[in-house]
Amino acid sequence: MSSVSEKPQAKTATFDPVRVRADFPVLTRQVHGKPLVYLDNGATAQKPTVVIDRMARFYREGNANIHRGVHLLSVEATEAYEAARRDAGLLLGGPPEGELVFTKGATEAFNLVARSFVRPLLSPGDEILLTEMEHHANIVPWQIVAAEAGARVLACPITDAGEIDEKAFEGMLGSRTRMVSLVHVSNVLGTVNPVKRLAALARDRGIPVMIDGAQAIPHFPVDVASLGCDFYTFSGHKVFGPTGIGLLWGRRELLEKMEPYQGGGDMIDKVAFEGTTFRPPPERFEAGTPPIAAAIGLGEAARYFRGLDAAGREAHEHALFDALEGVVSGTPGAILYGRAPERLGVVSFNLEGIHPHDLGTLADSAGVAIRVGHHCAQPLMRRLGVTATARASIAFYNTVEEIDALGDVLRRARKLFS
Repeated sequence: MSSVSEKPQAKTATFDPVRVRADFPVLTRQVHGKPLVYLDNGATAQKPTVVIDRMARFYREGNANIHRGVHLLSVEATEAYEAARRDAGLLLGGPPEGELVFTKGATEAFNLVARSFVRPLLSPGDEILLTEMEHHANIVPWQIVAAEAGARVLACPITDAGEIDEKAFEGMLGSRTRMVSLVHVSNVLGTVNPVKRLAALARDRGIPVMIDGAQAIPHFPVDVASLGCDFYTFSGHKVFGPTGIGLLWGRRELLEKMEPYQGGGDMIDKVAFEGTTFRPPPERFEAGTPPIAAAIGLGEAARYFRGLDAAGREAHEHALFDALEGVVSGTPGAILYGRAPERLGVVSFNLEGIHPHDLGTLADSAGVAIRVGHHCAQPLMRRLGVTATARASIAFYNTVEEIDALGDVLRRARKLFS
């Protein structure tokens, strides 16, 4: 078993979605006797064979705990784990490894930063600024620490088109603002937010910024060094890797000042009953035995993703998004949510007179997987004046024919429920 990161896979000369689909075994299955049409990538993306095989190979040939082991399997596992950190970090522009913390996902990253970085900064009357389009993972952790400190969580309004109101955002940055946290790409509206510009407004005032990149990383290159933020996070399962693993990037000078989020093995320097000292980042924030196989799987997913023809992949996704929006908007009675000029990945909608859960069930009967509900964004649902929507979300392995299959479902639903 190779114990180090292999060379990046050769980039395809052109992007061929049909060929790429062969890399994802689940896409060959049938659902209710129909070919699977998977349009729920915003919730979790499918996994290529190379990721599945790499994790299985670790368990078959090299399962061992990492760090401090002197036997060969432990050394190999440690090397593979740290190589995965480097590979996954390349999805963020390749920052130093000491700034990259493995987490269970973006949710744990928000909790870590809220508890270890923001909580010590808070006093009664202080403020944490979010936006109306945030995922619950980027709301609840801040609410918990704010309640403990007597601070407040504020939400910058969005426009009717689904964009952050930048004038309001700037006006809400005050002397009591201790943290700004916002999403890069909305998981409901598909809005691509101008995070670099917004981060600059905050940092000019000395306010740290965290960005939720869960929906951005699978669709376009990110370079945290150029964004001007202080923390950035994403979940592995959104970017064709396993569940239960994610990555948090933080500025080294901030991570070094933060106290551990959890205590236990592997994050310590010296332990005595009189007191304990801790290792430097990132180990300080990775207590206990980590999800080693999942981390290795994420590294392999990053390598696979970076091995694709990026320009061809992005062009294909843009064509898919245009087709998806056209199919939905062309359905009588369709209501689309989000009209920002720059959008990608997801289309959320309702059909007049049809509950989204009924639509989702009908789609499933045709083998079409879409997401229905509040999408972990209940405040945004209230802003939109609905309790739930249907949501179709694409990945590079989807095809125009699959978008047409969703169109057939919508037309069928219109006839059935009319």
